[in-house]
Amino acid sequence: MATIAVQRLLGALRGLAGWWWGYAAAETVEIHTFQDALLQLSGVIDLDGLRRAVEEAIGTIIPNVHSTAVYLLDLDSRQLRCHGNPLPVLPDEGLIQEAVSQRQCVTRPRPPPEDPVCRVLQLSQCEEERSVICYPVLDREGSELLAILLISCSRPTQLHYDNLSLLGKHIATCYSRLKQVQMQQDGAMSHAPAHRQDSGTIDTQAILQLCADLYDQDAPALQLKVIRYLQKVTRAECCLLLLVADDTAEFFCQLIGEHVLEEEVRFPIDQSCLGHVVTSKKPVTLEDLDSKGKGELQSLVLHVQLGEIRSMLCIPVESKAAGNIVALACVFNKRDRLKFSSADESQIRTCFTYTSTVLTSTLAVQKERKLKLETQSMLQIAKNLFTHLDDVSVLLREIMQEARNLTHAERCSLFLVDKGRRELVAKVFDGVVADESELEKLRQELGPNHRRLSDVRVMNMNELRIPIDQGIAGHVATTGEILNIKDAYSHPLFYSGVDHSTGFRTRNILCFPIKNEGHEIVGVAELCNKINGPCFSTYDEELAQAFSIYCGISLVHSLLYKKVADAQHRSKLSNELMMYHMKVNEDETARLIVDKIPEITSIHPDVSVFSFTPRVIYDDQTIPCCLAMFEDMGMINRWRIHKETLVKFVLMVKKGYRDPPYHNWYHAFSVSHFCYLLYKNLRIDQLLTDVELFALFVACLCHDLDHRGTNNAFQVSSKSVLAALYSSEGSVLERHHFAQAMCILNTEGCNIFENLNKRDYEQALDLFQEIILATDLAHHLSAVKDLETMAKEGYDKSNPRCHTLLTCLLMTSCDLSDQTKGWGTTKKIAELIYQEFFRQGDLEKSMGYRPHEMMDREKAFIPDLQISFLENIAMPLYRILGDLLPGSECVYEAVKANRDTWMQIRETAKHKPITHGNSFDFFKMLDEDDDMSLVNNGEGGKVNH
Repeated sequence: MATIAVQRLLGALRGLAGWWWGYAAAETVEIHTFQDALLQLSGVIDLDGLRRAVEEAIGTIIPNVHSTAVYLLDLDSRQLRCHGNPLPVLPDEGLIQEAVSQRQCVTRPRPPPEDPVCRVLQLSQCEEERSVICYPVLDREGSELLAILLISCSRPTQLHYDNLSLLGKHIATCYSRLKQVQMQQDGAMSHAPAHRQDSGTIDTQAILQLCADLYDQDAPALQLKVIRYLQKVTRAECCLLLLVADDTAEFFCQLIGEHVLEEEVRFPIDQSCLGHVVTSKKPVTLEDLDSKGKGELQSLVLHVQLGEIRSMLCIPVESKAAGNIVALACVFNKRDRLKFSSADESQIRTCFTYTSTVLTSTLAVQKERKLKLETQSMLQIAKNLFTHLDDVSVLLREIMQEARNLTHAERCSLFLVDKGRRELVAKVFDGVVADESELEKLRQELGPNHRRLSDVRVMNMNELRIPIDQGIAGHVATTGEILNIKDAYSHPLFYSGVDHSTGFRTRNILCFPIKNEGHEIVGVAELCNKINGPCFSTYDEELAQAFSIYCGISLVHSLLYKKVADAQHRSKLSNELMMYHMKVNEDETARLIVDKIPEITSIHPDVSVFSFTPRVIYDDQTIPCCLAMFEDMGMINRWRIHKETLVKFVLMVKKGYRDPPYHNWYHAFSVSHFCYLLYKNLRIDQLLTDVELFALFVACLCHDLDHRGTNNAFQVSSKSVLAALYSSEGSVLERHHFAQAMCILNTEGCNIFENLNKRDYEQALDLFQEIILATDLAHHLSAVKDLETMAKEGYDKSNPRCHTLLTCLLMTSCDLSDQTKGWGTTKKIAELIYQEFFRQGDLEKSMGYRPHEMMDREKAFIPDLQISFLENIAMPLYRILGDLLPGSECVYEAVKANRDTWMQIRETAKHKPITHGNSFDFFKMLDEDDDMSLVNNGEGGKVNH
């Protein structure tokens, strides 16, 4: 089952991965399309450039475009114009007038030829498959018409309209920027020359050129251009951007000066000397910081050889859309040893007025790409982990390898939690591990005070064990918290002795718990030494948390898989041992094979009479008698059963019975004999098919295999192994009996069904199971009404339901057949039954349970219990049998006579109370009763158990 579960789980993961790849591919195209459109628009410096960028964007985001016309609002004449078009000024009639008046998109599949839009788009005639889109673009407030986009295309979709909506928003943003540039140019021309060497002068052309150059899709490359610009206009030696990560409340930095960091630097906003700038939105200079803050900045710029920080200016960059701070622009060391001025602040603010939108958009795209790559990595990790569920050691190595790769760590250690011994166990090692001799040497050198090391044990060089409450891994295992230690040697939980022994130098540690679906810690992973950074970041912590989910699932299922595999191996071994100990005596087998099967009457002359009790047959004659019954019923010839197979099967069945007082081999033999009596005296072979009769007789032999002398209720209440296997299906013991019978049939040389054709074989096994399950009295009681109806209406041989009811009735009749014999047998059987019952009752008392009255030797009044059983179960059963099968009335009369005898004994027993509170003494009283005429029905011979 574990293997099937693992295969289903792998199939689900592969489906998820396929869906993601498809989604990611579509998303990449969409992101790139709008990124290109954005970059083209952000670099324009006049209306002609804007028109060309818009036309190119339309052709990119809408396929199958036939022609386009872009009318833009002229900032001087305030007219919508399209230079180079046959109608340079926007017409005010037809489809165009409708879109302008409604201020919303209008689409027509076939505008009439006289509509001006056909002339604008140079359409001699509008073909049926083409549509014309008139899309108005409004400013941000929705009050002024900025542009009209006219497009002739095939089959526009909702996605195309969504793309146009986004393009319109970018056009509005671009118009706003061009308007501000024009205002600044007008102001500069009226007050001063266009270019001055003073740093306070805004070089409009330089800013526009910077905007035009910001087409990179890589955020660091885009930041580098902005940093170079800022360093130039502010005459700073170094500049950096501290970007704000709102989701984690951190600053992160990807470049310092013109140096691109291999691993971005991250630190919490609330712990930074510049953190208050995010909330105050006010600039900060070096003079505003204390010595600790200056030291923090000095350590931040260690990546570039800047030297001592002499001056600094930090300007918050605000998002135009949300109004929040998205970055801090920091410039360091004004050249010529000057301080940064308000003019420098103006230069920085003006720069980000035009570039912040592009910067934040590119960072958002980069974040989405990073998230996509992370998801793809996690899916690949899941695939790698889930393909190794069958071997825990291989899985542990895979987890360690993936953890190192994911976080760029130098080493990884993985511990599993041993709850029983409260220890952490490492079975797979990454790197050098000190052996027991080295650990002992360290213990002697460091003395008894180093308790942590004294508790470390190397077990057979295959595993390392440490107490669960000690060390860094122990702390994480007990608290469930991630530990990110930036300096291992300064942490109180770190023990450097192992480093001294192995020569490995631990700089920093990231230790995280691995939990199962119930949030219970099952393991701990410990990563050492960040390779491409000074320490593990909060981003590494997030990756570790996501990774730990896959680790937990895979570890739990791998351990479960191992348990299932071990259980299967133990079960197989147990079955082999059971079948070995059930081996029949080879000499006896050989003798029975050689000997001729005896005539049934040679065993006993009355063997075919209903009143005959088979328990008088000696044990060594029961096997030959079974063979004789098979022979006499014609089953050996009918089903081509090899004699050797039949002998082995019957011997194995006999060996499969335990030795409780009642449910033993003699009981199975008696039940099978009664089935033989039904065949001989009532000719049930005329009512049943050959397969049904064969399955019925074999089921009688096997119906109580491996009975333990306790009932179904005891199996469930005691939570036995049998109840664990079968309680959900009901009829616990009966299902176990069938399972044991199948074990015998599957044993080599014991399958007496082997020569049946496929159809008969399948039917025989189905009937075999059905009949054995019918021996549960609860099953019989639920079918009593249907049996009475069938007895009243008559048996219909053509009705399959009647066949089912009849086989179940016959099985129950055989199972209770001891009650159909003479009084001597009935009395002895009752003694055996209550001996078994009282043993169960005593066992239940020892377990703290209250046994049922019939199981309690201190409370049971046997005559009443027997009378109740005969009147409520046995007599109705055999009355139905008599109604269905004429000739069996004598069986009912025998049961009724036994009931009458119990009633007489009950009257006698009332005057002879049981002593010592032991109901079983009642049978001694019966044996000592002087009134033998009451109990003697003339039966002869010893009744065997």
